[in-house]
Amino acid sequence: MVDKATRDGFGEGLLELGTTHPNVVALSGDLEDSCRAVAFKKQYPTRFFSVGIAEQDMIGTAAGLAIAGKIPFACSFSQFVTGKTLEQLRMAVCYQKLNVKVVGSHGGLSVGADGATAEALEEFAHMRSLPFMTVIAPCDALEAKRLTIACADYPGPVFLRLGRAPVPAITKASDAAQIGRANVVRSGDDVTVIACGVMVMHSLQAAEQLAKEGISARVINLHTIKPIDRDAVIAAAKETGAIVTAEEHSVIGGLGGAVAEVLAQTHPTPMRFVGVQDRFGTSGNPADLLKAFHLMPEDVVKAVKDVLRLKQHAL
Repeated sequence: MVDKATRDGFGEGLLELGTTHPNVVALSGDLEDSCRAVAFKKQYPTRFFSVGIAEQDMIGTAAGLAIAGKIPFACSFSQFVTGKTLEQLRMAVCYQKLNVKVVGSHGGLSVGADGATAEALEEFAHMRSLPFMTVIAPCDALEAKRLTIACADYPGPVFLRLGRAPVPAITKASDAAQIGRANVVRSGDDVTVIACGVMVMHSLQAAEQLAKEGISARVINLHTIKPIDRDAVIAAAKETGAIVTAEEHSVIGGLGGAVAEVLAQTHPTPMRFVGVQDRFGTSGNPADLLKAFHLMPEDVVKAVKDVLRLKQHAL
């Protein structure tokens, strides 16, 4: 199968929703091609709204459409649709629990050459702090399509984070993709790696390397960061006794923090975090940036070995 970006899966899912859900509409901040909403625009021109480079207005318009009974998918670059619009999302959307789906494409480092001003590394922290906001980060295009479709029937505000760079298919079209339910994509008994987005693939590759050294690593695809699958997280901690989180996002306030919040209150467990440290992004090829920011399989391997030392010390 050809590698595809998660934004492509969103575009396919949105187009399918156009047929199955007549109340679905789409909005864009002049980036419908980049966000892959352009096929929906061509097929359903009366259900598409271009607001220009005015993301705050786009969210306000989406809120109005939701009040009118529509299911709006508001698309832009992730940095713009979460960073510029925080006030509108807070008061116009979340405060009223409106059925607005916020789609942030080009999340993480995948913007590449566009550099720090367009690279979104803080969206999970922003979005999961908003009351009633659901936060989703698919691992591949197939999962992005399934979760896009699921969003239409999931009540309330949703943030869907997508990437620009193509990634290999990890899931199958027949796999389940339930919002709020984590998927164990590899079994293991010694340690658990909990990941989202592109880091699911890197975590699986890390698990293969670790297996050659006799280390059995469970890998969990935590595509829904909020509401977090507490049962899956707690079970992993109890059954493997060590947790590594991996995300293409800041280590502050993201997936790792969400997992740690659960375990600190229920089952304190040795942890290590693989993610972007307290810094901004930079320009470069996406693959090179993942290496430069220590988000590769070998970085997951290093974190696993480190947390296993903590686990042994705690015994």
